[in-house]
Amino acid sequence: MGNMYFSEEHNLFRESLRDFLKKEVVPHIDKWEKTGSIERFIWKKFGDMGFFGISYPEQYGGMDLDIFYMVILLEELQKINSAGFAAAMWAHAYLAMTHLKAEGSDAIKDKYLTASITGDMIGCLCITEPFGGSDVAGMRSTAIKKGDTYVINGSKTFITNGVYSDYLVVAAKTNPDLGNKGISIFLIDRDTPGVSATKLDKLGWRASDTGEIAFDNVTIPASNLMGEENKGFAYIMQHFATERLIMGVNAHARAEFALDYTMQYMSERTAFGKTIDRFQALRHRLADHITEVEICKTFNYTIADRLGKGEYVVKEATMSKLKSTKVADEVIYDCLQFLGGYGYMEEYPLARLLRDSRLGPIGGGTSEILREIIAKMVIDGKDYKPATK
Repeated sequence: MGNMYFSEEHNLFRESLRDFLKKEVVPHIDKWEKTGSIERFIWKKFGDMGFFGISYPEQYGGMDLDIFYMVILLEELQKINSAGFAAAMWAHAYLAMTHLKAEGSDAIKDKYLTASITGDMIGCLCITEPFGGSDVAGMRSTAIKKGDTYVINGSKTFITNGVYSDYLVVAAKTNPDLGNKGISIFLIDRDTPGVSATKLDKLGWRASDTGEIAFDNVTIPASNLMGEENKGFAYIMQHFATERLIMGVNAHARAEFALDYTMQYMSERTAFGKTIDRFQALRHRLADHITEVEICKTFNYTIADRLGKGEYVVKEATMSKLKSTKVADEVIYDCLQFLGGYGYMEEYPLARLLRDSRLGPIGGGTSEILREIIAKMVIDGKDYKPATK
């Protein structure tokens, strides 16, 4: 399967990335998991290695590589057993930076996209609100135009990189009377007066900083509007396809990591005179899980290929996240069980994996919301259209 999508250059990139993570990231993971803060030096090293720029134009310092380099980055980030660290990296590179590339003006791209690629600036995407959750259209934050400025009020929550980032890509209603047709996207500097953030304490993803952000009469230049006014909902929906595929890829990768670790453990752990991977009840459950993960991975690669070719795969990406995160949770739950008491110990990777994986069916749109989106498309005939080409 891999040979269909991964060239020798892809494989060399994977090896280089894997070596980099082992040397530069893994030694610090436990500290970052405890502090909930990823030190700035590693962002710069990621930038220096080009990892933030693999999907972005060369004119801003990127490498403009195909989508499977992104897939490799996502997969390898899941296999160092810190979904929080991984989330901080991909939320910067594929949530905040995606909007910069797609909707940012030339001036915004020159300043913010370039610095994001080099790792000198960190971004976050602010959509979810305390009263809205997955209901993007129900957001209450407002951006009222006054002369050549916008004044923003409201709050956001569950924002990855929400505390320590340098800039925020923010959705707010420029015309509240229009509902989801009155949302716009803005860029706000962290140090703008009226912006404040509170760090949230999470079950998992503990290395990443997740914040609740308040905007109190935050005044920004009108030039900080990204894209067209009142087109924000369409932009968000379009980019959700990438985000959901990312979370699907993350899910199959962490499930693979869990299975690889567990099979190695079971090949060494003995009970009743033989290694526990010889017991049929366990072997067959493993076989089921390996099959499901392989099916998810094959589907995800196919959708990544289509997305990379410019197809609008919102339905399929939604299916990817829905199924892959469910499978990952089931796999990791059983893998912890296979380790017995050791699976429950923090010294072993399954405890953190279990906590981290649980966010999969919640973040980026809950599974319940995703099922309704799929139902609207396949049952009701709803046809979503891309906002930008």
